[in-house]
Amino acid sequence: MDIRDSLEIGCIRLRSRIVMPPLATEKSENGHVTAELCEHYAKRAENSLIGLIITEHMYVTPQGRASRYQLSIADDSVIEGLKRLTDTIHGEGNAIKVFAQINHAGGKSTPELAGEQPVSASVYTYKDSMCRELSISEIHRIAELFAAAARRARLSGYDGVEIHSAHGYLLDQFYSPLVNQRRDEYGASSLTDRLRLHKEIIEACSSKVGRDFPIAVRLGGCDYQDGGSKEEEAVEASELLCSYGVNLIDVSGGMNGYIIPGHDHPGYFREMSAAIKKAVDVPVLTTGGITTVEQAEELLCSGCADLIGVGRALLKDPEWGLM
Repeated sequence: MDIRDSLEIGCIRLRSRIVMPPLATEKSENGHVTAELCEHYAKRAENSLIGLIITEHMYVTPQGRASRYQLSIADDSVIEGLKRLTDTIHGEGNAIKVFAQINHAGGKSTPELAGEQPVSASVYTYKDSMCRELSISEIHRIAELFAAAARRARLSGYDGVEIHSAHGYLLDQFYSPLVNQRRDEYGASSLTDRLRLHKEIIEACSSKVGRDFPIAVRLGGCDYQDGGSKEEEAVEASELLCSYGVNLIDVSGGMNGYIIPGHDHPGYFREMSAAIKKAVDVPVLTTGGITTVEQAEELLCSGCADLIGVGRALLKDPEWGLM
């Protein structure tokens, strides 16, 4: 097996096994695509080792905005700019594929960014901001907002969509027992209940974009904290997500963010991604501290994942791996 081998995700084929995962650039303007943002991605799309670029997280509603210069996919006004971005990445011949990562920050937003009190699965405090618990009707509305965002992604020329459920954002807040203290059908009593919103979002997205448009989930599989989600739960969660219609599992951290405290070895999510890969029939992507082609190849050949995400190294050097 080689990083240059092709791979199918749903009905699309990637030219290689290297993925540029979503990394926030803060280069948007009022949520819209800028020339600077297009230039940033254009440089990396020229790298022939990359088979897939997943663009940085975009908010599906201003209520779920994570930062001042975050990209938006919350209304149709952004489609023209996003189409310019996907055209830039695809280049001539559409050799490289591009997915849109869509997100709701939940309790990681702020009153200033959201324009209201932040919301979450349950009441909790993030930094200095107290968020309120979502009602059932509001939860249903969020599923609709994700589906509308997926539709915009397809209209904008994306090849697929990734639903963000990692790094402590809203869907991760529902998944993690550290935050989710609900006692209803979306509550902490079972993993199925904690993933109920995920199921509704995946089904709503599929109904809007069709089954020929791949849907990925970035899963914060483990919180690496007492009382949080466990690695073994990540395997069961991945199996459930695949049964809901997901075409790719992108493995990352949960409430701890994209790191494991005290671990910085290449591919530090490898144990979790390897266990997930054995349990599901869809491709699995792993990331985490991978800086060389040799490290990527070792992770791939040892069966840790089907796809290898290279983030910070590509951020520093668009020509990573070509020398």
